[in-house]
Amino acid sequence: MNQQTLWIKVSIRAQRLDLCDGDTLVKSYSVATAKNGPGEVNGSECTPRGWHVIRAKVGGGAKPNTVFVKRRPTGEVFAAGFREQFPKRDWILTRILWLSGLEPGKNRLGNVDTMRRYIYIHGCPDEDPMGIPSSHGCVKMRNADVIDLFGRVPAGTRVLIEA
Repeated sequence: MNQQTLWIKVSIRAQRLDLCDGDTLVKSYSVATAKNGPGEVNGSECTPRGWHVIRAKVGGGAKPNTVFVKRRPTGEVFAAGFREQFPKRDWILTRILWLSGLEPGKNRLGNVDTMRRYIYIHGCPDEDPMGIPSSHGCVKMRNADVIDLFGRVPAGTRVLIEA
């Protein structure tokens, strides 16, 4: 694989994330995008469309199910009973690929800025269903899948999110 030609395509309709090397599909993963559907406005809890870039990678080397809050490990490892104990938490686990929009006025700057909305590709509890929109705007993946993807892509990788 040539890291300079790697890119990611997320299909909101298909609930799929495809890792591509130029025109060649390298790997496909089932994901879960926003319960509220596609959209770019801050506070909408929608998944933003258009071209993005992986601004930062967070969590390299962390144990699977490591809990992150504000991109920092809390010291917790997600376990049974955590949902009941912390019912309002949005579970961000294992790895984070923080996205930044590349299209001013669409997903960058102002009230539509993907990075300021803290939109990530990240792991989630293994019992969360994939293939069903259920996130607060992010792209959720199985923990093993986000570890795999994290190891394959560098910061700076382009990401296209389509409805």
